[in-house]
Amino acid sequence: MKKTTFTDTMIKKLKPLDDDYSRSEGNGFTIRVMPSGVKTWLYQYQLDGKRRKMSLGSYPDITMETARSHFEDAKKKVKNGIDPVAEKEQAEEDRIKAPTVADLINRYIKEHAMPKKRGWMEDKRILEKDALPTWGKRKAADISKSDVKSLLKKIVERGAPGSANGNFKCIRKMFNYAVEEEILAISPCISVKMPAPLNTRERTLSETEIRTLWNNLETANVSDEIKRALKLIFVTAQRPGEVIGMHTSEIDESGRWWTIPSERSKNGRSHHVYLTDTALELIGDMKAVDPKTGKNVIDEKTGKDVDKGFIFPCPHEKKKQPIAVSALAHAVRRNLAWPIFHKGKPVFGADGKAVTENRLGVEAFTPHDGRRTAATFISQIGFMDEIIDALLNHVKQGIIKTYNQNKYDAEKQAALEAWENKIKIILAGEKVVDLTAERQKRKAA
Repeated sequence: MKKTTFTDTMIKKLKPLDDDYSRSEGNGFTIRVMPSGVKTWLYQYQLDGKRRKMSLGSYPDITMETARSHFEDAKKKVKNGIDPVAEKEQAEEDRIKAPTVADLINRYIKEHAMPKKRGWMEDKRILEKDALPTWGKRKAADISKSDVKSLLKKIVERGAPGSANGNFKCIRKMFNYAVEEEILAISPCISVKMPAPLNTRERTLSETEIRTLWNNLETANVSDEIKRALKLIFVTAQRPGEVIGMHTSEIDESGRWWTIPSERSKNGRSHHVYLTDTALELIGDMKAVDPKTGKNVIDEKTGKDVDKGFIFPCPHEKKKQPIAVSALAHAVRRNLAWPIFHKGKPVFGADGKAVTENRLGVEAFTPHDGRRTAATFISQIGFMDEIIDALLNHVKQGIIKTYNQNKYDAEKQAALEAWENKIKIILAGEKVVDLTAERQKRKAA
């Protein structure tokens, strides 16, 4: 290793070679040059008969003056019998053992939620919305029961009790994980009660509401993808997350059957869904289109049209993923209470609250209520609960789970076709004949 006196000009002129090499001033202060061109400051020293090497940072992010200052500090420690590398490693170990809430959120998502939960992105969204900005820089071990209750109270007070419950469930899971992994000794969520009452969802939309919603979605402030996805939930009776994540690879060659893979279904069981004409209209063209030419993208090797991929793709072109399921709920909430502006400024009422308008024209509902509405109407049409359970991909209970392996594909198709006809009747009033009702009348006669 050549000995020299460092100057900034000399450091800049060091060129990469086929192998890495180092230059030193002869006192342990060294710079290493990698074949990639990366230059790293090092302090090489010997303590207790062992040779050690300490990274001082990369050049030019760490200037020569800063690197030299770090070197002098480390050199003094070695003279006093302190190993700076061991000290740094211990500091890092202590940081891991006593992470900030931001560190804990990151670790919980990567090590627990991502590998174990299909809906891990929802956990990430929830934690980053309230807990991270409020507690992020604080040590996780310093978060108290009162801190948890205070955060949840603020969420309830802003008019989001359901969100407060969701936050509490997610925060509690994260701190329970921290205790299991011995990151924390105790969870601050112990004995904290759910911040808002838990209400069983029973909301279904009436025929009038379905017609109103269908028409108002055309003028509401939602993207075409969101509009089509919301309608498709009603038409197929499937879960919002399963609908929004639909991929062309999940639709068979006939274009009539959509298989939700086990890794995407809530219960871990693949599910066969019949696609009616209305469903196919909402899905739209399944071939990729060049935004510049408006023509289908052709595979140069096969000469065939390229599949679109995700039916409801994220609008950010670089992200090869579907729109987040939370975007559906957000779009609904936003349009149920759309803020009114006058000359660019929000309008406030006498009570000091922002004035809003309901652009959807129906009472509050969630995207999942579309699935419940579909199931309710299909039941009213006359289909048995067993068929509806199969359509909804509910797991069979009891001994029938073992002995009845029927997938009910024919019955599911009939149910969805009957429901499609009912939707047409609802949307068109008396203009469409209810074929199911007519068949029942003929049978009765």
